[in-house]
Amino acid sequence: MDIHCHCLPGLDDGPETMTEAVSLCRALQLDGIKTVIATPHQLGQYDGQNEASVIRQAVSELNEVLKGYGIPIDVLAGADVRVDERLVRMLDDDLVLTLADGGRYILLELPHDIFIDISEVLDDLSSRGIKAIISHPERHRVIAKEPGIISGWLQKGAILQITAGSLTGDFGTLAEKTGWHLLDSGVVAVVATDAHNLHNRQPRMFAAHGLIAEHLGKTFARQVCIDNPMRIRTGDNVKAVTKLAHEERTG
Repeated sequence: MDIHCHCLPGLDDGPETMTEAVSLCRALQLDGIKTVIATPHQLGQYDGQNEASVIRQAVSELNEVLKGYGIPIDVLAGADVRVDERLVRMLDDDLVLTLADGGRYILLELPHDIFIDISEVLDDLSSRGIKAIISHPERHRVIAKEPGIISGWLQKGAILQITAGSLTGDFGTLAEKTGWHLLDSGVVAVVATDAHNLHNRQPRMFAAHGLIAEHLGKTFARQVCIDNPMRIRTGDNVKAVTKLAHEERTG
């Protein structure tokens, strides 16, 4: 199960054509993924594009094509949403998508090069019963150098999602080191591919799962790569993994 993937053709910086989208989905399937939430960018530089209705239609079309090719992967609607002060209003107006279109979790992308406090946004989302999942904090320059600055967000119920490729070194030493530090600290609930293409942003879930199992235990790896993503899909609460991993390593 993958909760973060840019697999819809022609919407953002993912595949440009349906052929490329099909190839990426085939790679996801070969990487062990049966269900993927398509998360094209919303807001930020894509402000005014990729509204919820557009994404839902693109998901429907991709599923039909995949069925025709016999590729056994199910694509669900979602978005990688840039933090914005209009976010809650746009959710209310059905312009911005939650993950799996379920109304329980939203994937939030921070500005890449600056740090902003999103505590107020988290409070607004929480008041509507929506939990925020912060995408790839290990790849944010400021957070990677000082991970402790987001402790307040965690206390407010924010969830962290690490990119599988960060753990395999695809995004450089700092992202790799920070990703493992966050995992080992027990503050990460989910690992996702954030795949965009087959050139430099391919799926790396199988490799990441193997590394996590080796370093933190099979139970830990299953929780962050499979079980918690499935809980997000169904709108159930994600589970903490630190205690489970500790028991496996010491038991």
